[in-house]
Amino acid sequence: MGEMVTDPFPYEPPEPPPAPPSPPPNARRPPSRAAIAAAALFVIGGIGGGALGAQAVLSRTPASTPAAITRSTSTSSAAQAQTPTSAAAIYQAAAPGVVTITTEVAGRFGRVGEGTGSGIVLNTNGDILTNAHVVAGANHIQVTFNDGRALPATLVNSNTSADLAVVRVSAAASTLHPLTLGNSDAVLVGDQVYAIGAPFGLPESMTAGIVSGLNRHNAASGLSGLIQTDAPINPGNSGGALLNTQGQVIGINDAIESPIAGNVGVGFAIPVNVVKQMLSSLEGVPNQ
Repeated sequence: MGEMVTDPFPYEPPEPPPAPPSPPPNARRPPSRAAIAAAALFVIGGIGGGALGAQAVLSRTPASTPAAITRSTSTSSAAQAQTPTSAAAIYQAAAPGVVTITTEVAGRFGRVGEGTGSGIVLNTNGDILTNAHVVAGANHIQVTFNDGRALPATLVNSNTSADLAVVRVSAAASTLHPLTLGNSDAVLVGDQVYAIGAPFGLPESMTAGIVSGLNRHNAASGLSGLIQTDAPINPGNSGGALLNTQGQVIGINDAIESPIAGNVGVGFAIPVNVVKQMLSSLEGVPNQ
């Protein structure tokens, strides 16, 4: 029994014990039965003590294991709840809610100028949010969806000081895909973000980056409290969506800071919480 408990090696049949030598004439008397019993009790007590010690260790191990499993499960659940959606999935879900806006503006000497920007679908009533400078002075506004539909739009309202505007199209509610507005107050520097718009007239273009700064001021537009991002933003992105990793709108792309009229990694977006505060007036009665 002692060999089975303590021997860690593979079992091998024991060699037969050698024959005991003949006792010398003056051999000592064999131990008494009482001594054998005492020795047996000592061995049994030792084995029993070891078994009890092992049982104590085993009983402690399960007590800590479930706690570890519980913490692991809880952490895993929290991580799963915050697991970011893949960029491809974000694009597939958001692209139908981002539009390209083209405008015609009367220029000097009877010439007609054209402009291109972006916008996001606000609701199933046909309201499209964009920047005020995208539609400023436009005689004609056209909204093109990612499925190729091109619809005329009318200006509902514009706030030039906030550089926000809403235009409206007439379309079946089932064909409109409003984007979810997130919470820009929860945005942190370093957060992954995605910009979708029509840079240089290339519709439904998506770029990726991070939040580079918060509460920024853009001297060109005069706007403050902006989200700064290094996600490439170029002319034509204005009015498009800046999305978080859950596909929620956290900002409206507004401008870039660049000496070359192209992206150099400094873009600005209007926080969506600012937009939320102005939606009721932007979706109201057109300016008279």
